[in-house]
Amino acid sequence: MAADPPLGLLAELTHRCPLKCAYCSNPLELVTRSAELDTEAWRDVIGQASDLGVLQVHLSGGEPLLRPDLAEIVRHTRARGCYVNLVTSGVGLDERRAGELAQAGVDHVQLSMQDAEPGPADEMAGIRAHRRKLAAAAVVDSLGLALTVNVVLHRGNLDRLGAIVELAAEMGADRVELAHTQYYGWGLRNRAALMPTPAQLADAEAVVAAARERFGDRPVISYVTADYHEPYPKPCMHGWASRQLTITPDGAALPCPAASVITNLPRQDVTRVPLRRIWYESETFTAFRGTSWMREPCRSCPRQEIDFGGCRCQAYQLTGDAAESDPICSRSPHRPLVDAVLASPPSSSSVLTPRRVTAR
Repeated sequence: MAADPPLGLLAELTHRCPLKCAYCSNPLELVTRSAELDTEAWRDVIGQASDLGVLQVHLSGGEPLLRPDLAEIVRHTRARGCYVNLVTSGVGLDERRAGELAQAGVDHVQLSMQDAEPGPADEMAGIRAHRRKLAAAAVVDSLGLALTVNVVLHRGNLDRLGAIVELAAEMGADRVELAHTQYYGWGLRNRAALMPTPAQLADAEAVVAAARERFGDRPVISYVTADYHEPYPKPCMHGWASRQLTITPDGAALPCPAASVITNLPRQDVTRVPLRRIWYESETFTAFRGTSWMREPCRSCPRQEIDFGGCRCQAYQLTGDAAESDPICSRSPHRPLVDAVLASPPSSSSVLTPRRVTAR
């Protein structure tokens, strides 16, 4: 299948982060500081991405504010004509730093929040971060930058969903992204403790509907439902290597942020191979592009151009084969794997393992 150029680049500048969120989708083996690409390497990556057709660059991590060269990377990205989105915990985004980044060319800030209340929010974050995030949002608002508040939903915060939306509106958010935990990396390790109950999910649908009625388009409320409880998979990334790509802190190019879980795909290294060749020709990026790779029941399914076969990473994690049908799908022969997880009664005694990385 002939590929179109990518529209977006997720640039994971570092895996270091002051937070320890147990739902983090970063891999369990995090890239250490000593292995991170330097400033010049990131300038080259972003230049190649721009030449390839990328229009939006999402500077993420970990926590990108831990990079002292962040403003320089922003400035270069903006000079290449790309829209710059800063994906941040907000810890360290004070008036001075935010002003520097705004002047360098940041267009939009995506700020993570853990909860509506300081206690449970700080417990999930592993540090006292909640009030610092509120202060960061106020600074972003004062600079006139677009603001998205992103909240990962799970059993521990779903009962406060209404208050979470209320808080985001008070923070001046233009958009609120409410996304259930994706079970990759640390999220998968903590799945038993994070999985919501059916009753919570039913209540959440009603809360979101009421919030949309109340707030209208300010903020816009995006609600991403819980995979395991759905009859069909989502159109993951609009198809494998279709619209976006990810570069990890050490230069690995991935068709989606979680693709490193598929361990039998060759590593694509942007410090060794041109990004254009990786996107159009590499085994990793072409493996599941389009529909020709599909097996039954996906091959003859009328939904193949709707959900693109679902998530290849999820298929690999649950079946050991990335070419299998996504077990989330009710038509998949592997759906019993998901049903078995859902049949396990939620345990309030499940212990969360916090995210951690050795910062050397």
